[in-house]
Amino acid sequence: MMEMYSLVGGIIFLIPLIIAILLIKWLFNIKQNSDEQIRQNKEIISMLRAKENRETSEK
Repeated sequence: MMEMYSLVGGIIFLIPLIIAILLIKWLFNIKQNSDEQIRQNKEIISMLRAKENRETSEK
């Protein structure tokens, strides 16, 4: 019976730890995706500026 309480206590202790690890992993993924999106936005802006410059120079 005592082993059952020990097992339950161990599981209850691990649940917040597992949640914290998953939360940190989730936040890291959000940061990584945000950095990638910023890079893509900068690339799109530079392409649009280049297109605008080409159109302006043609006129």
